[in-house]
Amino acid sequence: MEIATTRYKRCDVVRPEGRIDTSTAGQLEEVLKALLDEERFRIVLDMEAVNFVSSKGWWVLINTQKACKKNSRGEIVLVKIGAEIRSSLEIVGMDNYFRTFEDVTSAVGSF
Repeated sequence: MEIATTRYKRCDVVRPEGRIDTSTAGQLEEVLKALLDEERFRIVLDMEAVNFVSSKGWWVLINTQKACKKNSRGEIVLVKIGAEIRSSLEIVGMDNYFRTFEDVTSAVGSF
């Protein structure tokens, strides 16, 4: 899995490509943990190039969301979620846990 990160003044945009599953979720977790370690708690996750998220992938995002929201420091927002990914999010019951946006500009502007 390739993961691109772009740093802005008010947030970071993380753009993974491919599947987020048991074998790749650790890579995403490392990238997100590095941002949290730098006290970067406002994260835009651009999901345009993601075609699958397993339960392990959702747990990585949920745990990162908890860390970001602790003491109202920030949050992860999701962008460009495909129909299958949205369905997966609804199946795990977390469709209201993440704010979603149609484009990166709107998501970045929300911070």
